[in-house]
Amino acid sequence: MRLVFAGTPATAVPSLQALLASEKHEVVAVLTRPHARAGRGRHEAASPVEQVAAAAGVRVLTPARPSDPDFLDQLVELRPDCCPVVAYGALIPGAALAIPQHGWVNLHFSLLPAWRGAAPVQHAILHGDEITGASTFQIETGLDTGPVYGIVTEKIRPNDTAGELLERLSHSGADLLLATMDGIADGSLDARPQPADGVSAAAKITVDDARVDWSAPAVHIDRLVRACTPAPGAWTVFRGERIKLGPVRVLSDDSLPPGELRVAKNSVQVGTGTVPVELGDVQAPGKRPIAAPDWARGARPNAGERLG
Repeated sequence: MRLVFAGTPATAVPSLQALLASEKHEVVAVLTRPHARAGRGRHEAASPVEQVAAAAGVRVLTPARPSDPDFLDQLVELRPDCCPVVAYGALIPGAALAIPQHGWVNLHFSLLPAWRGAAPVQHAILHGDEITGASTFQIETGLDTGPVYGIVTEKIRPNDTAGELLERLSHSGADLLLATMDGIADGSLDARPQPADGVSAAAKITVDDARVDWSAPAVHIDRLVRACTPAPGAWTVFRGERIKLGPVRVLSDDSLPPGELRVAKNSVQVGTGTVPVELGDVQAPGKRPIAAPDWARGARPNAGERLG
């Protein structure tokens, strides 16, 4: 099939590479978000997907909005049979959905209808799911509501961060997306409606959502920090300044008032609503992440001092 691939972040790169390597399909163009400012110098940078496409000599389209008339005209001229999508970052309008014969097929990182929305991996970790996965489905005007072509499952490990889990899913999902394109091309695969039961929403996790509430149970704090790693980054306040936190370790017993710090030679513990947690990495403003004991040696918390 003639494909126009839509994607933006590094998560989408394995899928693009799989399609580029396929002998059954031709990626005639790539749709990605316009250049964004990144890094300390805030220089404009091409998306990871654009960089891979450009290196492969594939035409790149970067409309401000996929509803732009010029883009729609270009899409018609490209004559795609199907448009596979992985984390493109914008809603596809109905006018664009109608152009390819086989529509737009999205790779979504959850077992639909669970965790429809922008942050499925983060919410799966945050809510303590043991199993997640990826789904390919036909995009329609509703948010992640279209019929499903296929799924792949993935176990959530006890210490998984969102970044680690998403990395694994990006590769297994790439295989699923390629298999879906193959099945659509040879007519062996039909999409099936999503079940009415089991629907859940996965709204984007904001910086405000990522603030640690030390009165919460330790298990919730552990899940929150892992769900927010690497982005947007879990954080708390120490002496009026925001500090970012890496994954923590839940301790098995003992007690400590919520937010109170207890510093030992090789350990920094914080009280929660249940048992304490041991801090992993800590990132002070303008600094790099360092091990919590090293941070404590520099910050020198006083007895009874608290985070929060």
